[in-house]
Amino acid sequence: MIRLVLRRLGSSLVTLLIVSVVIFVAVEVLPGDACTAYLGRAAKDPTILAACRENRGLSTPAIVRWVDWAAGFVQGDLGVSMKRNKPIADLVGWRFRNTVVLALTASLVGIPLALVLGVMAGLARDRPLDIALSSGAIFAMTIPDFVSATVLILVFAIGLGWTNGVVTVSANAPILDLMSNTVLPTVALTLVMVAHILRLVRTSVIDTLQSDFVTMARLKGVPFRRIVWRHVLPNSLLPSINLIGLTIAWLLGGVVVTETVFNYPGIGRLSVDAVSDRDLPLVQTIALLLASVYIGVNLLADLLALALNPRLRTYRA
Repeated sequence: MIRLVLRRLGSSLVTLLIVSVVIFVAVEVLPGDACTAYLGRAAKDPTILAACRENRGLSTPAIVRWVDWAAGFVQGDLGVSMKRNKPIADLVGWRFRNTVVLALTASLVGIPLALVLGVMAGLARDRPLDIALSSGAIFAMTIPDFVSATVLILVFAIGLGWTNGVVTVSANAPILDLMSNTVLPTVALTLVMVAHILRLVRTSVIDTLQSDFVTMARLKGVPFRRIVWRHVLPNSLLPSINLIGLTIAWLLGGVVVTETVFNYPGIGRLSVDAVSDRDLPLVQTIALLLASVYIGVNLLADLLALALNPRLRTYRA
């Protein structure tokens, strides 16, 4: 177990290093830079453009800028945003907090609902309830995020007037003010979460019901309810741990489409703006932060699965 954790940590550090290099190169090859995005039409003046690049350190070689940024990141110095001229730690801190609020709200609603509906669908295989739940899940999985988000705004915000269509609070607004604007984004994310997790749980329940130990328990006359609680549920929910981990990592990574449609001040929306502004230090910081979250959540999910199912240790050792 310890050797597995150390190996995963080592590969995670290598992955973060590769991510930083890839993001740096990707932004460098894009046409323009932070100064052309910041100056607009004034960038056509070579003197003004050269002065801006000199002032913001863009005139130094790319490899030197990457080394300086990486050294500062390791020391906790995230630098200053080229476009906004503000500390990156402040910009990312508020936006990531908002994304965590949205991800936590959607997880608390969506994950338990998906598990319950998945178990119900699996136990009612090929019955009307299973057909209805499975059809709804497939339908939700095929709808693009921007379509479902737009429909929710049209129906519940514009048509019925039950809630706000877009988020109007600032990025540093109090959490209570922010949460009152997360109803529709939470619903949009919950639809996607429930659809994917429900399908996996349903399949796991069906496979477990067809296993030899469940068949033997039925032949011995064990009540079906006891079989479900003692055997089916524990063995069926284990495979969903990794998918739940991936889902949480996806939410914490900033759901770009959902945050953009609802004007939600999260890390996903900030990443889009940073790329548009060619704000390289901000783009790199967000990319490494999201990569770290993704790797960390998946590592915890793997360790939890290993702890609950010791048989997996043999396969992954």
